[in-house]
Amino acid sequence: MSTNSTELYAGKVLRLCREVHTLPNGRTGHFEIVHHSGGAAILPILPNGEVLLIRQFRPVVGKMVIEIPAGRLDANELPADCARRELEEETGYRVGQLIELGSTLPSVGYTDERIHLFAALELTAGTMAQEDHEFIEFLPMPLDEAVVMAGDGRIDDAKTQLALLLYAAQKGGWR
Repeated sequence: MSTNSTELYAGKVLRLCREVHTLPNGRTGHFEIVHHSGGAAILPILPNGEVLLIRQFRPVVGKMVIEIPAGRLDANELPADCARRELEEETGYRVGQLIELGSTLPSVGYTDERIHLFAALELTAGTMAQEDHEFIEFLPMPLDEAVVMAGDGRIDDAKTQLALLLYAAQKGGWR
């Protein structure tokens, strides 16, 4: 429980606060916490059974990252709606069947962000609407190959690794 919070920064994507929390043992601790609205990420499954990954330039790490379409939740937006919106914006596909895979707290050491994970089946063509600051390439591949890449580090994006593993587990495992 926070007993004191001071906002240090508020931007479009996050708020940074310095907070004092009472620990389970009764002592207090001082923390810098990034508050984030959360997001949704979606693993597109193409009609041939392949997964559609994207390669996107990420300035934070200064390189192209292999990942699944994802984005930040808008105010009062349901995670499933966010996933549908992001899939169409980033790939041009619309979802026919949406499967919930779960959610994850990607970095509980400093942020309250929660990412909701989905798989998308029965895709149909829609209208791509990438934002000006996005650079995205498509990378379709067999699920088994993507899982291997997640395991050997070629896919190092956590939400993508988890979505691939959860989807593969639902399908009955992987080789």
